[in-house]
Amino acid sequence: MYNLPDLPYDYGALEPAMSGEILELHHDKHHAAYVKGANDGLDRLAEARDKGDYSTLVGLEKTFAFNLSGHVLHSIFWNNLSPDGGDRPDGELAAAIDEHFGSFDGFAGQLSAATKGVQGSGWGVLAWEPLSQRLIVEQVYDHHGNVGQGSTPILVFDAWEHAYYLQYRNVRPDYVDRLWNLVNWTDVISRFDAARAATPKI
Repeated sequence: MYNLPDLPYDYGALEPAMSGEILELHHDKHHAAYVKGANDGLDRLAEARDKGDYSTLVGLEKTFAFNLSGHVLHSIFWNNLSPDGGDRPDGELAAAIDEHFGSFDGFAGQLSAATKGVQGSGWGVLAWEPLSQRLIVEQVYDHHGNVGQGSTPILVFDAWEHAYYLQYRNVRPDYVDRLWNLVNWTDVISRFDAARAATPKI
């Protein structure tokens, strides 16, 4: 059973970069819908197993993956943001960014471009890739396509219209640029450390 997590701050805490109205709708309506969809997916898959009828399995698996990934990415997103965020990371994450992207500016430019350039709906993602032991930037279409198998997201930027349209209309780049002022590097660093520590042998 999946549950909608509480936000770690008040609805208005991320203003002016993200309005309280958007945050409330985004969390209470959109994220909640993915949680419900994931739970419904588990029930439908169990029903298919009980009946031994797998004729709709492809659609059930795809819908479950869509909703589960939406739940996971939003859960990361809320904690990646903070009213006290911004600036740049330090320590080993900063060194890894320099090593794998050349500089923080190079990394920020790539993640921003990936987020702004998502075709339709999706995400820009900084992820830890275990095979080469490196950071990579990925474009996620919808919630679960176009990602490296085994990569662990540590910083995610939501590029779905529901994340910004009420405030920024169709100007996604302005929204993405403002997200950098909210990044909770303490959370990102903890995810980076955990991903490296949990790296499986491939």
